[in-house]
Amino acid sequence: MSDSGRVFRVQSIIIAWNIRCKMDSEPPVVPSETSRPSLLSPNSDECKNGDSPSTANSHTDVDSAKTENDSLGDGCKGPGVMSKRQMKKLIKQKQWEDQRELRKQKRKEKRQKRKLVRQAQVTQNQEDHLNKRTRREIRPSNMRLVIDCSFDDLMALRDVKKLNKQIRRCYAENRRAIHPVQLYLTSHGGQLKSNMEEYDKGWINWKDIHIKSEHYKDIMKHEDLVYLTSDSPEVLHELDEAKAYIIGGLVDHNHHKGITYKQALELGIAHAQLPLGSFVKMNTRKVLAVNHVFEIILAFLEKKDWKEAFFSVLPQRKGAVPIEEASEAPADVSSTQEDGEESDSESETEDDVTQIDSIDNDDKNDS
Repeated sequence: MSDSGRVFRVQSIIIAWNIRCKMDSEPPVVPSETSRPSLLSPNSDECKNGDSPSTANSHTDVDSAKTENDSLGDGCKGPGVMSKRQMKKLIKQKQWEDQRELRKQKRKEKRQKRKLVRQAQVTQNQEDHLNKRTRREIRPSNMRLVIDCSFDDLMALRDVKKLNKQIRRCYAENRRAIHPVQLYLTSHGGQLKSNMEEYDKGWINWKDIHIKSEHYKDIMKHEDLVYLTSDSPEVLHELDEAKAYIIGGLVDHNHHKGITYKQALELGIAHAQLPLGSFVKMNTRKVLAVNHVFEIILAFLEKKDWKEAFFSVLPQRKGAVPIEEASEAPADVSSTQEDGEESDSESETEDDVTQIDSIDNDDKNDS
């Protein structure tokens, strides 16, 4: 049945119900005794039982009166007339039919919303697949970067904690690098090892890192070693992937100035400093944190340009500007911050545990 047919049917029922109620509300016409026909004949069963025709007729009048009173008392509840429950059902049915288009529109909006969600999921899956494919295209470098942890007894516990955070930063950056290096921790033990176990025991499961308790001179060839120290007169212009470059794992607030250079001289190994002075003018001293040196080398392997590598890593508080612009800029008199390299790296490594966990989870998904 069409919508117009249903509406017409409902309207017809309502009109019929109103007419019936109007008719039932009019007072009934009671016939007079003179005009009332005799309903019983003298030969009927009532007469045979001893009742006279008049008595039988009176009984019939009472019964008919009761029937009329019952019909008046029922009001509109006659045969073919709807009850209140039926009327409610009809009203609900009409409302349901009137809201048909609204329901259809809502279903259409839900389908459109689900379609958009599916499209977003497909896009996200494509991006994830692209990221995984990009990560598989990473070309690891054969170059070794060694963090020398043999200065454990020269540092206070708070400095050991800072070194721990810098090492975590190095590990996280190397895991994300396009050309990750072979990362080594040598002379690992003492306060540093205890602090790493207390801070997060997950370091035991780190990947692509070599953690050794031995000294670097005992596990690598003497001719392959190059100690990176700012006190060296030699300047490093190119990186040799066959070499092992050593970074001093020391946070000493400049209390042991030149100790890494002295160690290189005592061991008779090569030494050099990064070409920082050739490209950068800084307001502070040129001593960098462990993670800054590490990240600069990773950036150079990717960009093949020392200037871009320096300015992509050096923190703004260092006041680093290109060397050619230093003469044009006004002199900035600032106090030398002895612990500058440590304080900056500490602020950068607050979320290293989360970064390392997320990288490990990505590796699990790739596998």
